[in-house]
Amino acid sequence: MSWLTGDDDDDDRKYSEYDESSVRMRPNPKANKPRSKIRPEHADAIEGRVFSVDRGRYGIWVDEGTADERQIIAARARELGRNQQGKVSVVTGDWVDLVGDTSGTEGTLARIVRIRERTTLLRRSADDTDAVERIIVANADQMLIVVAAADPEPRPRLVDRYLVAAYDAGITPILCITKTDLQDPAAFLENFAGLEFGVIASRSDEVPLDELRELLDGHTTVAVGHSGVGKSTLVNALVPDANRAVGHVNAVTGRGRHTSSSTISYRVGSGWVVDTPGVRSFGLGHIDPSKILSSFTDLAVLAEECPRGCTHLPDAPDCAISEAVAAGALGDVGRLRLDSFQRLITTLGSASV
Repeated sequence: MSWLTGDDDDDDRKYSEYDESSVRMRPNPKANKPRSKIRPEHADAIEGRVFSVDRGRYGIWVDEGTADERQIIAARARELGRNQQGKVSVVTGDWVDLVGDTSGTEGTLARIVRIRERTTLLRRSADDTDAVERIIVANADQMLIVVAAADPEPRPRLVDRYLVAAYDAGITPILCITKTDLQDPAAFLENFAGLEFGVIASRSDEVPLDELRELLDGHTTVAVGHSGVGKSTLVNALVPDANRAVGHVNAVTGRGRHTSSSTISYRVGSGWVVDTPGVRSFGLGHIDPSKILSSFTDLAVLAEECPRGCTHLPDAPDCAISEAVAAGALGDVGRLRLDSFQRLITTLGSASV
């Protein structure tokens, strides 16, 4: 055998009649070129703000505040990329770069090729054991927490959850209590006496539009709340042509019916209000409890003297915060703030509301 004797001449003569032209190649059935890993730079892309998301189509404002201001519809470009969970999410409030037909003419479709850096992200998880986050809105700087004084009954622990999410995201919370003509909200507000945020009262027959517009002007505000509390009613009052569906409370269960089914933003003065679907639970499984303390700056200073690994809960041994507040370091307000802080971090370890 030639491979034992080292004689390669016989093999060379045997295959001398063949050359590369004899190789049969299977045709490419799709006639596609091999995919390149090099992505285009899209230097000619224009910027826009996402105001709605609906089944893979994105409503976007471009050239805001100019004579060319217009709405366009866009889809995700293939090169937009993926994250660990799959596709990179494009959400209401995102600033994005667009190519393609950006004229806004009916029937045209642009492509989103990049998401600009986000300043904030409001997120939630399916439940407290699920660390996978669901992004609700991007780039909001205020959260309008809408809760009814009655019908349905207010749920302080759900409000706690909204506050935790707001503090985690670096978003300023505002509490709006609706239907105050049905019930005095004073007892409910005592749950939050130690927290420093704005409170607005609204009657069923009188919405404080001037006060709301002043708070929303110049800001991107995400409105959140339990179903049936009147969130979409507020949005319709602020933006008469919004036509958000308004639900009613079930007389038997006392629960509201989900009406708004999508997250969409509306212009209010020089700001934006983002209406979100009503929820009955708000998972916090993705949140780091240490971020909550940073929102209580006065308590965070005291915590510098806490032992390593201190939970800051009422039963935590040698907790410097508890000891200082008990000694009157921050007065009565400090006691209330400590109580609120401890309730919020306890919320992180509780079952989903």
